[in-house]
Amino acid sequence: LAERLTEAGLSIRGLVLTEAQEPVFEAAGQATEGTLVLVGHSGSSLWPVFSQSAEYQDGLPDPLDRWSRRLGNALATEFHATVLFPFDGPPWLPFLDWVQRAGVTHASPTGLAIDPDAGLWHALRFALWFDRPWSLPSPQAKASPCHTCQTQPCLNTCPVGAFTDDGYLVEKCLDYLSEHPHCDCLQRGCLARHACPVGQEYAYAPEHAAFHMQAFLRDQRGKV
Repeated sequence: LAERLTEAGLSIRGLVLTEAQEPVFEAAGQATEGTLVLVGHSGSSLWPVFSQSAEYQDGLPDPLDRWSRRLGNALATEFHATVLFPFDGPPWLPFLDWVQRAGVTHASPTGLAIDPDAGLWHALRFALWFDRPWSLPSPQAKASPCHTCQTQPCLNTCPVGAFTDDGYLVEKCLDYLSEHPHCDCLQRGCLARHACPVGQEYAYAPEHAAFHMQAFLRDQRGKV
């Protein structure tokens, strides 16, 4: 499975032993213990493959979700698993809870999940659930780098101060992006994410970051 994921620029981001009463089983249609394999990427590892895909090039909506769905469904069939997606909902499956249970990420002051190695430059694309518990090694969880970050530049770099003690001010961010179509945030990714000193080498390539920011602006504006 790891080899097949590498071909797509993806990797196993974490493993979770699940219990029968968890939401995953409602989606899977079964009530039994099992193992959840979280699939995603750090940095722009998926970009060379995804940007050459039919989904990226066909001009239709939601290319990354459609690419993830095609790949996830194919791997689920190949490995006799049930595939679960973070973008199917509502109700939304608890991917952020799962990845924290796997010991992979921590909550950051921005509200984004931080990886001790990749910083804020990572994402989950889908999960594969196997209907049996695996014997897993004890997780070697790393402490959150935010606990020792005294200046927390992620909170004071946003040009409109969208990250506050009261949470992320989405509308403030969207207004700025809409009014400044050539700003750095849209061209190379959120400046608050860039300000984090952790995982700088994993920062998304400019075209990858611009793809996500344009999609974020388009999708959020479509909701208001």
